[in-house]
Amino acid sequence: MSAADERSEGKGGAGAVSAGRVGRAHGLDGSFYVTGARARLLALGTLVRVAARASTLSARVVRRAGTDERPIVRLQGVEDRGAAEALRGAELTVDLAGAPSLEPDEWWAGELEGCEVFDGERRVGTVKRLVELPSCEALEVYLAASEGGEAMQSAGDLLIPMVRDAIRHVDVVGRRIEVDMAFLEGS
Repeated sequence: MSAADERSEGKGGAGAVSAGRVGRAHGLDGSFYVTGARARLLALGTLVRVAARASTLSARVVRRAGTDERPIVRLQGVEDRGAAEALRGAELTVDLAGAPSLEPDEWWAGELEGCEVFDGERRVGTVKRLVELPSCEALEVYLAASEGGEAMQSAGDLLIPMVRDAIRHVDVVGRRIEVDMAFLEGS
């Protein structure tokens, strides 16, 4: 059970996943580093949308080098260092329909953000984001107020690991995630 982390800020439009941000230029041919990269979304030939300052550019990846942690890409139409520098900081997104297929029990992080979290009939809270931890990914959940109006925990947030013992069921379409609070509380 896992989520493919993409942390989209919604700038790419509905049904888009973030592939990272344009970093510093690399060389003279328009190539650039991608920061916060989701390497599996940056394969050769992938159609990428770049949300630049004044406009949006859609282009295919025509060069892929570097490592998965620090990829270097060049986009069709970005032909020199100046053009790459002009895009620096822009978010790169890929339409969900063009993203690689996920395995069963895998979701894009953006699909989970905003889902309501329940333990049976008790509402626990709302997923804020997906957090990468050393051992697994976890849902950061903003806790709902209890019946009396008091917060369930003073911190206001709960981390729920994306493991089968903690997550009973995920219904992305219904925007609902079922969790086992007894497991999470160690009872």
